[in-house]
Amino acid sequence: MKNQTDTKCEHCSVRHQKILKTLSDGELRIISDCKTASVIKKGEVIFEEGDVLAGVYCIKEGICKLSKLSANGKSQIVRFVGKGDILGQRSVISNDSVNLTAVALTDIKACFIPKDEVFNFFATNTDFSIEVFRNVCDELKKADNTIVDLAQKTVKQRLADTLLFLEDNFGTDEKGYINIQLSREEIGNMIGSATESLIRMLSEFSKNNWIETQVKKIKILNKKKLEKLSLGN
Repeated sequence: MKNQTDTKCEHCSVRHQKILKTLSDGELRIISDCKTASVIKKGEVIFEEGDVLAGVYCIKEGICKLSKLSANGKSQIVRFVGKGDILGQRSVISNDSVNLTAVALTDIKACFIPKDEVFNFFATNTDFSIEVFRNVCDELKKADNTIVDLAQKTVKQRLADTLLFLEDNFGTDEKGYINIQLSREEIGNMIGSATESLIRMLSEFSKNNWIETQVKKIKILNKKKLEKLSLGN
């Protein structure tokens, strides 16, 4: 990670997003005085499963993946974190080591905020506390939904779900390709499929003119078909 000069928190482009929207200008100035701004390069590990964090990361720009190592040694992507998100909050709140590994999928601009300041806001800002716990509960809800999907949906349905999720959450570039590039192995791990099977399904989707692929890039051509497939129609 490389340190960089950054804007003050009270003037930051993400200050009105998610958890940060509950903080006053005065509280944001407190963060500005104690934070460490960094540039995290694509592919760099931010923290690893088992690490103990001394604070949280506020993502100003970029996307990172959170993954967990399974018993067979494969890395399973659990979720993504992007602009305006806070990374490491569960670990800091529970005073426990992190159970996931965070890796930058793009170059990331992030600020590290010491956990002492986070706990101070818990004690003085009720809205902040509620929003943090609401965010953690939302992550648990998504985890529950993922477990149900793995048990009840077919692999093709899960692939359609994943492609729609990636486009909805990360948007597309000027050519219509989803604004996040994942390896075939990573997508396969997300939907619980072997890489070879995932490649065959992507090929089938392409032949049906539902998607278009270019190396790691994927463009959705027929969103309605993917939505119908996702619903089992």
